[in-house]
Amino acid sequence: MSASQLPPETNELARLRALVADYETKLTDAASLVAHVRHEINNPLAALLGQAQLMLREELGDKARRRVETIEKLAIRIKETVAELRDVQTPVAAVNRAEE
Repeated sequence: MSASQLPPETNELARLRALVADYETKLTDAASLVAHVRHEINNPLAALLGQAQLMLREELGDKARRRVETIEKLAIRIKETVAELRDVQTPVAAVNRAEE
């Protein structure tokens, strides 16, 4: 039986399966990109945050202390935002398979 002789539901199901597979591939690629971006942000961010925290242990003038505290707060905010990207890193196909 050729593809043209298959019932329309079978053709539609095959088309939908191919579409889902394509989207899963794209989501997996996006998840890999997110993992790479997280890594590239986290490494220098950890150094920046560490340096700010070390500076806060030193004697600083009020103005300098406020600036370093601002750097620390913003670095922590970025760190928290980047951590939220962990949810995006898990490809949908893996989640769907785990739920089955």
